[in-house]
Amino acid sequence: QVQLVESGGGLVQAGGSLRLSCVASGIYFSITDMGWYRQAPGKQRELVAGISSGIITSGSRTNYADSVKGRFTISRDNAKSTVYLQMNSLKPEDTAVYYCNTINALGQYWGQGTQVTVSS
Repeated sequence: QVQLVESGGGLVQAGGSLRLSCVASGIYFSITDMGWYRQAPGKQRELVAGISSGIITSGSRTNYADSVKGRFTISRDNAKSTVYLQMNSLKPEDTAVYYCNTINALGQYWGQGTQVTVSS
């Protein structure tokens, strides 16, 4: 059974930082691509950042939404089956529920989400 458990959300002032964590179980984490999505009220869920397993490219590759480039950093610790999202210089428009995500041959999986609220 695949489980993704996020943590690290909270309330922060604009300009502040938060670090989200997602612990995965039930998957071969080291060979699995991972991603962070977010969904703000009244908006569609969107990809924030992704990180590849690195199994093909001999090193993980990352990609980011334009709106977070230069401010957010995605990383992974295969020994801990954990993917992180370091968020710096947060803006009120970053307020959303953040979800961890992965896809394998059996389907797509989501965590329960963690709320991030940025006050102005």
